[in-house]
Amino acid sequence: MAGKFDPNNAQNLMEIEKQFAVKAVEQAQTYWNLLEKVEPKDLKLTKYDDEIFEHMMTTFPELNQEPYDKLVKIDEDWMKSTDGKNRWREFIESYKEKIKDYNFGSLIRTDARDEYGESNTIFVTRIQIARNRLGLNEKAHQIAIEDAAKEKAKKEKEAKAAAKKKGGKS
Repeated sequence: MAGKFDPNNAQNLMEIEKQFAVKAVEQAQTYWNLLEKVEPKDLKLTKYDDEIFEHMMTTFPELNQEPYDKLVKIDEDWMKSTDGKNRWREFIESYKEKIKDYNFGSLIRTDARDEYGESNTIFVTRIQIARNRLGLNEKAHQIAIEDAAKEKAKKEKEAKAAAKKKGGKS
């Protein structure tokens, strides 16, 4: 029988990391698509959003200070510090019995005002509920809408060109 799992001494197995990465990217894409369709303040990610939000704001009072700079732009060093890891682990563990994959990490935009990208993404526990509730994802919402409109226009242009090409070959 295996001993108790110690996350501080766990090895990173390449295949497991790849599986987590694929799932995290899929979640990020889904989340970005949701931002395009729904006002972030109205977005519900779980049935526990209200509870999680309140719990987060009391557990991390430094995040609950207007204008919410520490939520707008995440300090990766703080999140990954020993103190940060311990506090987040304790916070997230309280949802072990309530939320499936409660401790699964997510790709988070370090700056809520920008879209996902190599220099604006880290892998951490989920904090999007607070950003949504406080209106910090409004800029990302606008970017997602603009991206979707550009993609739609591009597809329409390609379809029109294909139809024109097909019509001229008769």
